[in-house]
Amino acid sequence: MGRVKANGLELEYQTLGDPNDPPMVLIMGLGAQLIDWPLPFCEMLAGRGFHLIRFDNRDAGLSTSLDHLGAPNLATPDSAPYLLSDLADDTVGLLDALGIDRAHLVGASLGGMVAQQAVIDHPDRVRSLASIMSSTGDHTVGQATPEARSVLGRPPAASREEAIANTVRSSRIIGSTGFPVTDQELLDRATAKYDRSYRPVGTLRQLAAALASPDRTEGLRAVTVPTVVIHGEVDPLIDVSGGRATAAAVPGAELLVIPGMGHDLPVGARPQIVEAIVRNARRG
Repeated sequence: MGRVKANGLELEYQTLGDPNDPPMVLIMGLGAQLIDWPLPFCEMLAGRGFHLIRFDNRDAGLSTSLDHLGAPNLATPDSAPYLLSDLADDTVGLLDALGIDRAHLVGASLGGMVAQQAVIDHPDRVRSLASIMSSTGDHTVGQATPEARSVLGRPPAASREEAIANTVRSSRIIGSTGFPVTDQELLDRATAKYDRSYRPVGTLRQLAAALASPDRTEGLRAVTVPTVVIHGEVDPLIDVSGGRATAAAVPGAELLVIPGMGHDLPVGARPQIVEAIVRNARRG
């Protein structure tokens, strides 16, 4: 674990693998933390010859909290205190702080949106792009089901027990239907997340950033780095149409749609996901 100053913030990060291997930065999603990249998944990638860097976005985990900005009004895009372009700048700031010129970017969900924006805004800093369970910012694609949307609108929990229980329920709602996971596994993950950090208002600010940021479709048409788009066929939070639109926008992008996968990184799908990321990165 480490902590660096980047883009005017402090970002918590962790590295895995050989520092002499090509760097690969993992960007997690809405309200998620670096530990939401499962350690066995990270070890699989590092074992394929990459120096992995996973980190907490602003307003999540142990990175800088921006609570002084208050809670945004999600119905008013102008109330967003920052945009996805700012989170993309954070990612590049992390590279600067670690002395990394160019890196492979792997982003999941909102992290995929941030990775896309980073490639658009800083093309010279990116070797390859892997966008997982994400979308383009075009609000006609990637829409959530009503049940999945209710997960985003849940008020902050009043206690540790309620917060953990809510996370377990949410995981069941948005998770994979084709890959089994036990209640104990979900409980263990939810407990680890809460005990490390719980920032519901920070999550709202990140959501506001996604809602207020412009459509990236045209910007993605100019992306030239090797790109793979990975999406679950039954993702209820970001419909697979979001992944299809992303792949259609990026020239030459590979699209991998995984049957039975929802909005998570299920154990059974990880070898396929890792293989797609590595194959794409080798091209870069």
